[in-house]
Amino acid sequence: MGAGSGPGGRAWARSSPTGPAAGPSTGPPTGPPSAGPSRGPSAGPASDAAGAGAGVPAIARVWPVGVRPAVLRGWEPPATPYGPGHRGVDLAAAPGSPVRAVAAGRVSFAGRVAGRGVVTVELAGTGLRTTYEPVSPSVEKGTEVAAGGVVGVVVATGAHCGAAACVHWGLLRGGTYLNPLSLLPPWLLGRGPSRLLPVLTG
Repeated sequence: MGAGSGPGGRAWARSSPTGPAAGPSTGPPTGPPSAGPSRGPSAGPASDAAGAGAGVPAIARVWPVGVRPAVLRGWEPPATPYGPGHRGVDLAAAPGSPVRAVAAGRVSFAGRVAGRGVVTVELAGTGLRTTYEPVSPSVEKGTEVAAGGVVGVVVATGAHCGAAACVHWGLLRGGTYLNPLSLLPPWLLGRGPSRLLPVLTG
């Protein structure tokens, strides 16, 4: 999605993996360039939650978008701090779809970075923060949000995910990028769309 990065930790061109060189830690961190073709969430052993999310509590109660969205590109941690990779996951989402906080926390950033809307939520009592982009924020910095609370809507840019609209979901502890899928408990990872079952009468 162009050059630069938001708090989502997206590996865009001309970005840094450890956050901004100056300013408060609640501001939008940045990440270095993304390289290589898009790959799914199982692209290589480094995409496994065990290697990319050790020590991350599975506290998410919802997906950021939809019920169980398609992962257009998975977690691809770089071999070196400034190496190529994908510091987050891209989730398929239609423009205008609500973007939700996956767990309770406080909004530490809501604004634009390099022309893209970004929302960062610090997860309560964890030292972790999640990021969502590109979105049109519906919250302000300092807003307390519950799990499932809407923080914005999806904005189509036609850049990072090509013709498909997507939300880049990131997870950080300090300046370290982690696999955001590790926040999802097994029941949420495996849950498909709800279906109504017939009512049986005797």
